[in-house]
Amino acid sequence: MGIAEGVLETGFAARNGPVLSAAGLSKRFRGRRVLDGVDLALPGGCIAGITGENGSGKTTLLRVLLGDLRPDAGQVLLGGSYGYCPQVPVLHPSLTVAQHLVLFRTAYRLTGTQRAEVLIDRLNFASCLAQEAGALSGGTQQKLNLTLALMHDPDVLLLDEPYQGFDHETYQVFWELAAELRDRGRTVLVVTHFVPDSTPFDVLLTLSGGRLAVARDAR
Repeated sequence: MGIAEGVLETGFAARNGPVLSAAGLSKRFRGRRVLDGVDLALPGGCIAGITGENGSGKTTLLRVLLGDLRPDAGQVLLGGSYGYCPQVPVLHPSLTVAQHLVLFRTAYRLTGTQRAEVLIDRLNFASCLAQEAGALSGGTQQKLNLTLALMHDPDVLLLDEPYQGFDHETYQVFWELAAELRDRGRTVLVVTHFVPDSTPFDVLLTLSGGRLAVARDAR
């Protein structure tokens, strides 16, 4: 049936096998059950979305999948490297865009920043390289946030409300990048309360009452 009994699979999982999987995830906060036995299996070459109302537990689930938050029960298996784009950009306000690239190049143990520079060109904020992050607009901070999550070319990309603050052109580029990642066998998971168009997703899931359900599958 998949990686574990009862695991929710996308239509791609049987062909490719799961790259990101979770079984039986449960989490309580102050007596309230936020996650209630969440199961998930996502393969390589997939764009998946998890949607739900504010407070439904989407960010909690993402933090558990990342390993940033320990579940009360259940397990997560992640195959390969991951990139994370949090809802609120984690940037040093006094460092310039270029300095962030150097900092993350060192953290990722990369030999250069060429991939980041290509992403910056695609996202159209090369003119901001010398600006401090604290002086950037919210949308440009989110562009930098996305660039830093992608510059080491991760196998799995986890995104929390990634396109808030983007104008229409940047929104389109975002989905172009996501499709290119999928075509190269990467897994992209977008967590958002707002889905203006479900077309880019291969599978769209809803989180409600602590459980995941398929809203739309590409099978």
